[in-house]
Amino acid sequence: MAEALLRICGLGKHFGGLAANADIDLDIGRGEIHAVIGPNGAGKTTLVAQVAGELYPSAGNVVFDGVDITRLPPYRRSALGLARTFQITSIFKDFSALENVAIAAQAHAGHSYRFWGDVAQEETLNAFARDALDRVGLAGRLGVPSMHLSHGEHRQLEIAMALVTRPKLLLLDEPTSGMGPDESQRMAGLLKVLKTQHAMLLIEHDMDVVFSIADRITVLVNGRVIASGNPAEIQADETVREAYLGDAALGPG
Repeated sequence: MAEALLRICGLGKHFGGLAANADIDLDIGRGEIHAVIGPNGAGKTTLVAQVAGELYPSAGNVVFDGVDITRLPPYRRSALGLARTFQITSIFKDFSALENVAIAAQAHAGHSYRFWGDVAQEETLNAFARDALDRVGLAGRLGVPSMHLSHGEHRQLEIAMALVTRPKLLLLDEPTSGMGPDESQRMAGLLKVLKTQHAMLLIEHDMDVVFSIADRITVLVNGRVIASGNPAEIQADETVREAYLGDAALGPG
């Protein structure tokens, strides 16, 4: 893929004698949703942590938008256009939805000395925050304290906090975690809309969501890629079918 936005080459991560990832090659194009799936302990979260800069690889390299980011810290990657969400949401529950997103915008803008200032006075930041909340379907919940939002709305809010940093690539770790079927489908619909402007690396256990929105899927087992292709190719792959025989739900890794 000549125009890959993200290119992972020969990536490996060892913890002592344990290889959490080994020889991983993966490309993500602009406007693409690329899902990474696999059983518990497959190394999915370790892979995303290396892309985000929370872990440095033991081998290989990561190139983002033409820049080798293998050894860059997370804040430098964020400035280049990477944003990550987590399996467990990280929000200020006493603050409103608008305040949470405005604080994320403020932190990304580098206003470190005013981080805990009155963000209500930052109209530009609030405008960005309102736009992000509108994009995720929370325009009617701006002033609601986050503690009063539903679990699904918390996930939407976290994505809004990522969007306000204007990312080129979203790293999404289990965005439907803890959701019921209806909420999961709403999240899938949201991600489909967002992919028109943002590429995504998606870790997800809900196979209905994965196969409904992913352009390509990479399957990890024991830290290694066993298959990569479009959804139809993955569903038809005998190696994948054997690896998951009787495994109805692929859990976090």
